[in-house]
Amino acid sequence: MRRRTIEYSIRPSPDVEASPWDHAIRTSLSKPQVASQRFSSGGSRGLKILAILYRGGDAAKQEPRLLGTVENELGLRSWLESQGHEYIVSDDKEGPNSVFQKQIQDADILITTPFHPGYVTPEVFNKAKNLKVCVTAGVGSDHINLNTAIDKKVQVLEVTGSNVTSVAEHVVMNMLLLVRNFVPAHEMIERGDWDVSQVARNAFDLEGKVIGTIGAGRIGHRVLQRVLPFNPKELVYYDYNPLPEEAAKAVGARRIDTVEELVSQCDVVTVNCPLHEGTRGLINADLLKKFKPGAWLVNTARGAICDKFAVADALKSGQLRGYAGDVWDVQPAPKDHPWRAMKNPLGGGNGMVPHYSGTTLDAQQRYAAGTKSILEKYFQGKEQEPANVIVGIGKWATKAYGQR
Repeated sequence: MRRRTIEYSIRPSPDVEASPWDHAIRTSLSKPQVASQRFSSGGSRGLKILAILYRGGDAAKQEPRLLGTVENELGLRSWLESQGHEYIVSDDKEGPNSVFQKQIQDADILITTPFHPGYVTPEVFNKAKNLKVCVTAGVGSDHINLNTAIDKKVQVLEVTGSNVTSVAEHVVMNMLLLVRNFVPAHEMIERGDWDVSQVARNAFDLEGKVIGTIGAGRIGHRVLQRVLPFNPKELVYYDYNPLPEEAAKAVGARRIDTVEELVSQCDVVTVNCPLHEGTRGLINADLLKKFKPGAWLVNTARGAICDKFAVADALKSGQLRGYAGDVWDVQPAPKDHPWRAMKNPLGGGNGMVPHYSGTTLDAQQRYAAGTKSILEKYFQGKEQEPANVIVGIGKWATKAYGQR
């Protein structure tokens, strides 16, 4: 007879359309307060799969489509257990005694998410003796030390395209809320006040502005497509990989040779590039001085691409009129992070939110299904979709993470 053991560990709560993942994935039932569950069965152990996801709490209990949560486990538990695999899911990722640090030591596969990243440092790789595959449930694998993954011959795979539309829409929303001075206007209404001139004095139209993207890949290109109907003065982009000629012509985008030149010309700058050695700290105090005075900056790529103190200072001085995004240099962001409360001289210009642009319910359906597809191919020894491979066995498989 098959033997089943379940252990619970409780902690207090604290670019291409994605049609390959257009089918829904059924969710498994789990206790919403559980942060970590371990299943083991008699006979062959199969593989040990560790997933670090974010806690959903009551929201995950009420909304089963929150697949990327600890509670709903990407909808994978029943499927994995039916094949005899061990599946451990947790949000506990900080410190040497965390579930992440303990369970990674003999895990075969690690599933992480950009929204609550388990940081896979060289030290973590050294203790993960059995690790063969890291899967990012979503897009963006910078929380994994990719150079060490190459050295250790650990594959890094992600669900490319799964949330590019979601993020591009969020970028456009951020542009509008900054340019139209929406947040201070809404806060005024919440306070019970009414002073049109106080908000209108810093509100503008997106029409007629020069809009530029740093990075014109799957997300950056979609941003250019979506802002074109607003009739901007010009669309420009910087990327070491130029857009295909037809794509650039369709959006009328001009390629600029340097980041410095781009920011000096733009009224609105949006960051849509991966985080790697060449982009970490890219937007620093020196570069911010080269922005047009009073420009707006949107960053839904990765928080560490921007110097947090330099951005806060630029907003306070008015060099930036506004900064918006959902990515932070450390996630969850500490309560004293300067981006939480920074303002421009008129008391607005802050559009920061938690990291959720790429984890809408639609995106979660796609990246949960994509994660299952990646695992299924791995179990069956089939080749992965080329676009999903960031690091192959001992080598780079993408040009997205810098020129190499």
